[in-house]
Amino acid sequence: MINPFELEKIRELWFMPEPADQTARALAILSGLANLKAFRTPKPHVLEIHYNLRDYTLAGLERALEQEGFHLDHSFLHHIGRNIIYYCEDTTLHNMEIRGHITKKNEKEVFIEVSGRHAHTEHAANPPQRREYE
Repeated sequence: MINPFELEKIRELWFMPEPADQTARALAILSGLANLKAFRTPKPHVLEIHYNLRDYTLAGLERALEQEGFHLDHSFLHHIGRNIIYYCEDTTLHNMEIRGHITKKNEKEVFIEVSGRHAHTEHAANPPQRREYE
């Protein structure tokens, strides 16, 4: 069972310096969302957001902002940290069995998809002597 406090998230959204007004615009948009709180931070171009995983994910919020034309900071460290958060949140939702967030397909479906794409010709290019070792 997942502790309900583990669903409450506090994250930072890092924006690129240009365009200059995008952090203020993002704050206005995010403040209008239900069950989400957004705040300025002392760091320039950074917003702090508070949300519950039952309502939002960082991946979904950032994807929506980028679709609206906002430019997030995709420097190496932010990119790595962001992907770890995406994975952790997705795994938590999967473990809670919230159906809108599937981390992997049913293994049987994957096998059927993959086997249907391949004509089982992988061994045809290898000589008979080499096939024994595969």
